[in-house]
Amino acid sequence: MLDVIIVDDEPTARRTLRECCVREPDLRIVGEYGDSGSALAAIRAQPPHVLFLDIQIDSLNGLGLARCLDPKTLPLIVFVTAYDQYALEAFEVSAVDYLLKPFDDDRFRKTIERVRRRREAEGVAERQAALASVLAQIERTVRAPAESRPRILAESGSRMHMIDVAQIELLEADRNYVKLTVGREIFLARSTLQSAEKSLQSQPMLRISRSCVVNTNHIREISRTPRGDFILVLAGGTTVTSSEGYRDAVRDYLERLKIGPQ
Repeated sequence: MLDVIIVDDEPTARRTLRECCVREPDLRIVGEYGDSGSALAAIRAQPPHVLFLDIQIDSLNGLGLARCLDPKTLPLIVFVTAYDQYALEAFEVSAVDYLLKPFDDDRFRKTIERVRRRREAEGVAERQAALASVLAQIERTVRAPAESRPRILAESGSRMHMIDVAQIELLEADRNYVKLTVGREIFLARSTLQSAEKSLQSQPMLRISRSCVVNTNHIREISRTPRGDFILVLAGGTTVTSSEGYRDAVRDYLERLKIGPQ
């Protein structure tokens, strides 16, 4: 029996994966999560055999979460993505598989067959090497759009503005809008936070609470509250604080930026 954990921020996507898994007699779902913080804690507490992991989630995103996993108990990871630019050729030749949304039952079954074969044939060291190769390939692909300096349209007062996404320091949910902070200016876009975050996928975005995402290129100072949450001061002077539910994810992200022994 293979224990399975599903990590995807879209409820419909989790449901699709769940329904596919229950049709396979040797798959047992032991957890479903819509955010990286809860998922990482659960995986560390009870490492699964197979992990279905969305590339575009929150805070760490799927790539960051994969990097935080214990190499000694590394599961077989099936990356799930709606974006075919994520170096799919790299997946085809590696020990890590992928599912491109939307997928059908036939594609899911082929993926599970590969997972079964690889579980029997591979050791942990081979799995680690394959994962490292795929993560490097994906990150090269993700960095490429940044060179084109994409822009998005947002409003301030009665005017619309074209904003370079690299200048956006902060995204905050505000009812039916998202507030975009650029220095000391605030712009509004009629969008969900999730959609806005995906529009900024060329930037290193870190979700620090359910309603707040930070562009880490603009973090200038970091301190802690007495209870352990992170206080981030951005380049434009804005100060934001992480929530308890995202504390571990933020800490893990920042730990990877340190120089020297971790």
